[in-house]
Amino acid sequence: MSKKEKIINIAVIAHVDAGKSTLVDALLNQSHVFRDNEEVVDCVMDSDAIERERGITIYSKNCSIMYKDYKINIVDTPGHADFSSEVERIMKTVDTVILLVDSSEGPMPQTRFVLNKSLEQGINPILFINKIDKKDARIDEVVDEVYELFMDLEANDEQLDFPILYGIARQGIAVRNPEDAMDIVIGEGAAKMKKSPKGLGGLNIDPLLETIVDHCDPYPDRNEEPLQLQVSSLAYDDYIGRLGIGRVTRGVIKAAQQVAVTKADGSVSKNKLNQIFVYKGLSRVSVDEAECGDIVVVSGIPDISIGETICAVDCPEAMEMIKIEEPTLSMNFMVNSSPFAGKVGKYVTTRHIKERLEKELEVNVGLLVEPTDSTDAYKVSGRGELHLSILIENMRREGYELAVSKPEVVVKRDESGAKLEPVEEVVISVPDEYTGSVISKLNLRKGLMKQMMSEGNGYSRIIYTAPTRGLMGYRTEFINDTHGEGTMVRRFEGFEPWKGDIPDRINGVAIAQEEGNCTPYAIFNIQERVQMFVEPGTHVYEGMIVGMNARSDDMVVNPCKAKRATNMRAAGSDDTIKLTPPRTFTLEEALEFISNDELVEVTPEDIRLRKKLLHELERRRAGRD
Repeated sequence: MSKKEKIINIAVIAHVDAGKSTLVDALLNQSHVFRDNEEVVDCVMDSDAIERERGITIYSKNCSIMYKDYKINIVDTPGHADFSSEVERIMKTVDTVILLVDSSEGPMPQTRFVLNKSLEQGINPILFINKIDKKDARIDEVVDEVYELFMDLEANDEQLDFPILYGIARQGIAVRNPEDAMDIVIGEGAAKMKKSPKGLGGLNIDPLLETIVDHCDPYPDRNEEPLQLQVSSLAYDDYIGRLGIGRVTRGVIKAAQQVAVTKADGSVSKNKLNQIFVYKGLSRVSVDEAECGDIVVVSGIPDISIGETICAVDCPEAMEMIKIEEPTLSMNFMVNSSPFAGKVGKYVTTRHIKERLEKELEVNVGLLVEPTDSTDAYKVSGRGELHLSILIENMRREGYELAVSKPEVVVKRDESGAKLEPVEEVVISVPDEYTGSVISKLNLRKGLMKQMMSEGNGYSRIIYTAPTRGLMGYRTEFINDTHGEGTMVRRFEGFEPWKGDIPDRINGVAIAQEEGNCTPYAIFNIQERVQMFVEPGTHVYEGMIVGMNARSDDMVVNPCKAKRATNMRAAGSDDTIKLTPPRTFTLEEALEFISNDELVEVTPEDIRLRKKLLHELERRRAGRD
């Protein structure tokens, strides 16, 4: 066998919006992965349609670059707390992590989570202070805050001795001293600097690559030992089926090789591998064999699962299973039973929904699916509202129709049988004039203030712990209360004793009385007391929610009522009706808005709100029980 390739595996970790995908762009660009004339999109690793639309990373992805004679495998990870199960798994496959921190925001809640996971694995991180061209950059204070964070997380001496780099990922710049980049920032003018990850003014990403090579020893040569590979994530290919992804810990893995797979329950099964792939740039390339240290994709084992170990047949030695944090939120996925069911969607039956959820379980390990008392519904639990709503959004785009209930927190019991509920840390940055309303709202929702400080520039930073149950539905209120100027970041902290009753939505809703098309005449008369969710021409059915009542009780209205025809001529009187624009809901906003007796009906074209019981008489009977 030829001399072993030098391989280093790294992950880029950070809080949401710190610039992970942008830094990976710069590493790929400056490693000549793309042709000179190739059209390259921003955040090239965010290949999923929803990732592109929302500008966030949802799934961790792999690529590789060559630097000198080193092959560096890079894993781009999500920063949003709801997808942290993606981060937990990949920590076992990397040699070091690049911890990205914003030069003005400093360490945020999710920074703490991802750093803690890497320190637990004994990884020695590299710190990269990003966006040093910001006007409100406070580089020295942020570095001090990161040191404090490392100490809080009980990092050892070696981990505390981390290298620090500074840079602007958008421009593909990394420097060892922030002063080195200041001439460019001042000379170019931060406002005029266009995104160009190819480097600027003679500066590039090389100092970061040099640091990675100096900081990490390449993976040791263990090619002669028996094969061992732990599956850390899964993928699915329509042609070759289920794929397992992981790092070869020792030995050499070959295509069409006979292997033993050690399962979670301790059993061992024998399988034959099909193809082996490695990453070259952004591409997955089929190879005959891969050496220890490399991140590979294997096909041919249809029931492979996360945490299982692929071993040599004569030496089935399991590695410790990967622990994934438990779900905190659940909702029921039901067959759509509205009068409009099946008019738009392609997949509408229980069987379709069950098969789709089972397929999702193959790759989405943070998810839990359980049957319910009803044959038409499944209880789906996940890491947060965004985690579950991304799944629903994907299903909707694939042609599924379903109804979902209000999200509920997962309740546990302690040894004495007392109820425990999930609690989150909330970090809020808000203009000083709105702090009063934010504090009073969070206090009502059983939040507990931990810290409040001035950020300067007329902004305050407030840190709260609050039950997940109380934070549901608060985001929209928060945006309204702070006139869109506040930012709120949440992180799951743990389970604490039940906090008692929390007030629900104050307003009642307006419910359609009959099926038909809405008329301007009817909406004009209803909108005095109701904030409308529908516009003229919208097709509604009995029991569908068409607006929010100004009062606390529900009200049945008829938005389809037509103006009585008379033989009196009134030229253009209908043209003068002025209607207030209706409130439209995204999927997350709809899930936040509904109460326990309501559902969100999701179809490929529409998101509708409805009552569980569509007929008024049924609702009255249920109210009396």
